[in-house]
Amino acid sequence: MKHIENTFEKGIFISRWLLAPFFVGLIFGILILLTSFAKELWHLISHFSELDEMSTILGILALVDMTLLANLLIIIIFSGYESFVSKIDVADHEDRPGWMGKVGFSTLKVKLISSIVAISAIDLLRTYMQISSDGDYSIVWPKLAIHSVFVVSGLLFAIMDYLTTKSGQKH
Repeated sequence: MKHIENTFEKGIFISRWLLAPFFVGLIFGILILLTSFAKELWHLISHFSELDEMSTILGILALVDMTLLANLLIIIIFSGYESFVSKIDVADHEDRPGWMGKVGFSTLKVKLISSIVAISAIDLLRTYMQISSDGDYSIVWPKLAIHSVFVVSGLLFAIMDYLTTKSGQKH
């Protein structure tokens, strides 16, 4: 009976590798995002003399938005892979990010919601800037409500993380 249990537990342990294709998919997502970033950057560069101030700012905000999303994907890939699949053996590499190997699942949740709040704020700002002075602001209110939910969720995640950390130190 112990042999069956050991075999079953080894199977469960090995099953963590089923997550690896998800991380490969996220890497492809970054490549797709890089293509969109390059297109937007090329558009800004090639139409620089034709763009007014508002269009330039909106284009730059799009670049910032894509950069934040790419950073978020890298954090998810590194942290998720190290937390659930296997350690990444680059400890001696000079370019190894300082946070790598230190971001646990709890910290990952807070970083994730923080990135979502930043991305949402940029989208809200872009929407606001695209409305003319006498335009209809009705589209802004739903986005503002969604952004507010993200902000409140982020605060609640941070408070829960703080309380969990604080209670863990007492035990």
